[in-house]
Parts: sequence; structure tokens; C-alpha cells
Amino acid sequence: MNAALGLSLAILFLLGVPIAVAIGLASVIGIEAQGRLPLLLVAQRMFTGIDSFPLMAIPLFILAGNLMSAGGISQRLVALAKSIVGGVQGGLACTCVLTCMLFASVSGSSVATTFAIGAILIPAMVTHGYPRPLAASIQASSAELGVLIPPSIPLILYGVSTDTSVGKLFIAGLGPGLLIAASLMALVLILCRIRGIGREDGAGREGLGRAFAAALPALLVPVVILGGIYSGIFTPTEASAVAVAAALVVGMAFYRELRVRDLPAILTQTVISTSAIMIIISAAALFSFLITRSGLPNDIASWFQGVFESRIAFLLVVNLMLLIVGMFIETSAAILVLAPILTPIAVGYGVDPVHFGLIVVVNLALGMITPPLGVNLFAACQVANLPVEKIIPQLLWFVLTVFAALMVITYVPAVSLWPVQLITGG
Repeated sequence: MNAALGLSLAILFLLGVPIAVAIGLASVIGIEAQGRLPLLLVAQRMFTGIDSFPLMAIPLFILAGNLMSAGGISQRLVALAKSIVGGVQGGLACTCVLTCMLFASVSGSSVATTFAIGAILIPAMVTHGYPRPLAASIQASSAELGVLIPPSIPLILYGVSTDTSVGKLFIAGLGPGLLIAASLMALVLILCRIRGIGREDGAGREGLGRAFAAALPALLVPVVILGGIYSGIFTPTEASAVAVAAALVVGMAFYRELRVRDLPAILTQTVISTSAIMIIISAAALFSFLITRSGLPNDIASWFQGVFESRIAFLLVVNLMLLIVGMFIETSAAILVLAPILTPIAVGYGVDPVHFGLIVVVNLALGMITPPLGVNLFAACQVANLPVEKIIPQLLWFVLTVFAALMVITYVPAVSLWPVQLITGG
């Protein structure tokens, strides 16, 4: 059955079949090849895969992000970030990184961050003399913070598929997110200084007090969400409902840019985005059940332990494998298929499952800005009105910077685990 599953999935991916359909069809082919399992198992396992309380957070966080994008929050966060870091050479590029980090704390999605922030900052950077490919590269790489800074949809998927605490994963995402944000800021400051661009980035910058006052309602949203999760007042799933309520209040009552007539379009977009993710989750649940039943995880674990004796070598191989996978397979599907296989092996090497979750998600986030299937890359190119091949030379520096941060995250577990130990005591 393993051969049928793997071969059929590879062929379907090569043929360009949509990910959810490819995973589902490969599972059906595997069942038929095995010959002893009823096809009724397909419906049962696909339903069971999405019958999970933590998964309720996904549509609600998507809805909260869409409400915030339409409610004027992104503009206030951009103004605040520019007032903080916009006064130095390259400050506008730093504003992009900082704003993406702030917006990620309420949206949970890197693509949503790309469109919401990129639509404002890419034209602004171009106006201030940044080459358009460089501006798009800054936006694409900064937006991947959307899957690291909590709340994060990929971290929810990892937690559900590996039975790891989503709350601890959210806390652990803070360290890697801040490290990557700081690394990207350092890179753009260096590039701007070397290339002599961004000298007039402070033009039109608001005072910090005024920008902070305007952005305060928006800033209170992540404070309430994350504060409630970390203090134990509500679970991450319950926090998603709080996020929706907060987004409605801020967008309608404070900024008054969100109207009742906007809600049908927002809800429609939320349903479309949620459906795409949920179909992948249900298909991946069936696929994961079949490979677990076949004993493949145990076989892979035995192979790893026979070939790689040290944890250092294991983590290096896993990083390289996930980087390649992230270039060709959508993040949600990759997590749902690979995490249940790799996490028990990592635990066998003494790697904390929370730490390993961040290694997996950071790797796959890097795949979001690398061709041929980097979703952030295409989103940034769409906003910047550029062909993908124009952005690649500029993007290389950002990929290398995030990869360097990934190595630190991988081999210095405290980057991820220290916040968890500080907040939860374990």
C-alpha cells in the first residue's frame, strides 16, 4: 500500500492536480491496492479529520483577519510602525517588517498580510526610490511572519495533527518570529546603506504619540487575544471568537471604516478560504491514517536511527527535506502529511515536540517565498505588478537571511522554548 500511496501522490502532483484532490485520490488508490479496507473508510476518516474543536479556530481567525483588513487596521499599524522606525535610512523597509509582525498578531495568515500591508507599503517604497523588485522582496519575506507570530493557522494544524498543545506552540512562536523580524530589519538596513536608497523615508512621518493614539484600538486586539490565551482565561479556539468580536468593534465603532454592507463579501471570502483549507485537512487525515496503519512511520524511524546517530545530523537532514518539500507542496498539506510521521521520530532523538513544531513551520514558511510554488512570492508579485523572474535576484538575500535564522532556531531550542518555560513554567 505504501508504494501505491507514494507513487500515485507523486504522479498526481506532477500532473498539477489540486492538492486536496491529489491526496484524496492517492488515498483511494492506496485502499484499492491494499484490498482489505472498505471504501466507506474514506468518508469516515475524512469527516473525523475535521471533527476537532481546535480546528474551529481556523475559520474564525480567517474571518477576524478579513474584518481587520477591511476595517482600517492595516493603515493605522503602518502609520505607527513608520513613526517608530521610519526616521532612519531604510526606515520604510523596516516599517514593512514591523507592520507585518504587528498585523500577523491578529490575522494568522501570511497571504492576508501580504495583500493588506503590501497594497500600502510596496507603492510607498517605490515612491521613495526603492526598486520595485526589492520592495516586493521585502514584503514577501516579511509577510511570512504571519505563520509564526501567534495566532498562526499552520501552528494550529501542527498541534492538531500531532496532539501538541496549541497554546504552547503559540507562545513558542514568539521567539522565532522576533528573531526573523530582527534579522530582516538588519538586512534591509544594510542593503539600503550599501545601495544608497531610503534616505528620505522619514518624509510624511507622524509623531509617535499621535500614531500610537490612532493605532491603540488596533493594538488592543492582539493584547486581548494573546493575553487571554497566555493567562489561561480562554483557549486558542475561544480566542478566535474573541478576535472576531474585537475586529467588528474596532472596525465599526472606533474606525468606522467597516460597514454592514461589507460583511457579505467578507463572509464569502472567509468561506472560500476556509473551505480550501478544510478540504485539504480532511483529505490529509485519511492519508495520514493509511500511512500510520501501514507501519510506515515506524519503518522511517528505524531507518533514520540506523543512518543518523546524532540529533544534529537528524535535524539537518529534516531541515533540508522540509525546505525542498516547502518549495513544491502547499504548507497546510505538508504539515498534515509529514508532521505525524516526523514528530515521533524527533521525540525519539530527544527533540521537544513544541520546538520541532516551530522547526517544521519555519521551514515551510521559507517555502512560501521560494519558487516554484511560493504563495507569498506570487502574492507580492501580484501587488507589485511584477513577473516572478524579476524578483528572484533580490529575493536571494532574504531567503539566505531567513535560512540563517532557521539554523539558530533549530540548534538553539531556547529561542522557542524559553518563552514557554517563562509563561507556563514547563
